[in-house]
Amino acid sequence: MQTKVRNQISKGVAAVVGLCLMTIGGASAAPQGKASKHDQHFLVEAIQGDLSEVKVGQLAQQKAQSDQAKQFGKMLEQDHSDNLKQAQQLADAQGVQAPSEPNSKQKAIYEKLNGLSGAQFDAAFARSMVKDHEEDVRKFQKEAKSQSPVADFAKQTVPVLQKHLETARSLQKSASR
Repeated sequence: MQTKVRNQISKGVAAVVGLCLMTIGGASAAPQGKASKHDQHFLVEAIQGDLSEVKVGQLAQQKAQSDQAKQFGKMLEQDHSDNLKQAQQLADAQGVQAPSEPNSKQKAIYEKLNGLSGAQFDAAFARSMVKDHEEDVRKFQKEAKSQSPVADFAKQTVPVLQKHLETARSLQKSASR
């Protein structure tokens, strides 16, 4: 079964911002089985993270002062929208109930950022994205080394998260000047 899931996962690799993100069969794919508790937790967190990043990316496009922050917001929205679709398809294939909104911590970060504007927004946005993406890169790298059905998904996502982390760090340096 693991080979079958890996074969499905490997079928559709798409380029996103020059980096590959995988696609998983069609949206009508029937559940392949029950994911382990660890995989369920990982997928739920990944989906919540994508939902949050899409919203924060949209917010940055509206509230950021610098073009660099606005462009990063656009990148977050696009990349995490693509990744969200793939994570939701994988969750469906693994029989995992996908969440429909970010978690409470992510919502609080969004609300804090929403209360800021201009240079203050840019600095807080950059700090938040560095912290978030450092954590995400660690989690996804760890999952990518596992033998679980979601390992391939994690492997394909790591380069995108690393690019976001690099961009967030660059933005943070610019915002602190």
